[in-house]
Amino acid sequence: MKMKNYFLGIACCLLLILFSCNRKQNNKIQNTSSRELYTCSMHPQVLEHHPGNCPICGMKLIKKNTASVAMNNIELESLLKPTNEFVVASLPVTTPQQDSIKIPVKAYGTIESDTRVAGDISARISGRIEKLYLRYRFQKIEAGQKVMEIYSPELLTAQQNLLFLLKNDADNTSFINAAKQKLLLLGMSENELNKVIASGKPLYSVSVYSNYSGHVHDAGMNSNPPANDMQSDETVTQPLSLKEGMYVQKGETLFMIMNHHQVWAALQIFPNDQLLVKKGDAVQIVPETDTTAVINGKIDFIEPFFRTNSKTLTARVYFHNMNMLTVGSQVTANIYTGNTKGLWLPQASVLSLGMNKIVFIKSDGGFKAHKITTGIQAGSKIQILDGLSTTDTVAANAQYLVDSESFIETASK
Repeated sequence: MKMKNYFLGIACCLLLILFSCNRKQNNKIQNTSSRELYTCSMHPQVLEHHPGNCPICGMKLIKKNTASVAMNNIELESLLKPTNEFVVASLPVTTPQQDSIKIPVKAYGTIESDTRVAGDISARISGRIEKLYLRYRFQKIEAGQKVMEIYSPELLTAQQNLLFLLKNDADNTSFINAAKQKLLLLGMSENELNKVIASGKPLYSVSVYSNYSGHVHDAGMNSNPPANDMQSDETVTQPLSLKEGMYVQKGETLFMIMNHHQVWAALQIFPNDQLLVKKGDAVQIVPETDTTAVINGKIDFIEPFFRTNSKTLTARVYFHNMNMLTVGSQVTANIYTGNTKGLWLPQASVLSLGMNKIVFIKSDGGFKAHKITTGIQAGSKIQILDGLSTTDTVAANAQYLVDSESFIETASK
């Protein structure tokens, strides 16, 4: 009986000791949980009981008041997921918005010659240049101005045939008219033809006149030389390739005449804006050489190719160069595109991984990476084409959830 009471007393003592320890442990846990915690927004696994800087990235720690409450609701399965699939964090979120946005596009470009109004001076006959009146490139010329005098055996023979008919068969009007017409087609002017008939002697050299007004370019010369190209600068400062005494062939293009009153503005459209700009969009152009000479026009043509060593599309705006802006001068343009409807998200919410774009969708107290398809970028907003809806919630700033030590694996759609 005494032994039974002895063991009973020992059991009671042990129960009292366990109860007391458990109560102290609960009090310790309550005291610990009531203390303020500080964490890093980039590394939520860092927990400190005092303010300071993150030992990993050096960012300033923030209070973990609401975050600690949210962590209590996260299941163990979510916490055990790898960081490249699921990130436990409490950050500001946003949702995609359906909206219609008018997007202005700013572009830069240059003034170029309008090749649609370019004229060629060609040789109608083969012969030798006796006198050349054009001496240098970009020389100004007017329509009807004499360009050169040329000696041609073919033209001399045609004149002698006409004079023979006039002297020996003056009544054969059909042959005489045919001989006159041949001389006109070979490039002889009416005045020169009448002079030959009146004097009864052939002209050994015939004048060539320009049918166009503008500036002289060599045949095949680029009318819009590229900027900052030393080799092309040397080319355009060289004299004309044709010289007195040279022979030319029938049909050969001698000169090209560019009219600088008719030009276009070649605007460079960057990749982010190429889907926005359409033919017919209104444009306001401001030349850098004269900011008061504002030009209003429209997109007349978008070149369907990339120019050499360029990754921008070129849009042309045709206009009459009333202010005689220098070809090659720089311009700034504002292109007014129409309203673009779609699903829009702040650009900071989208993370670019080269060819792929991802967002972090809010899920189970954390965020998981999700691949999306984007479209137009307008200022601080980006268009969402596929992968999200207005009911989805994503991190407002995707950069905060990037772990530099692991790769991101996007969730399947």
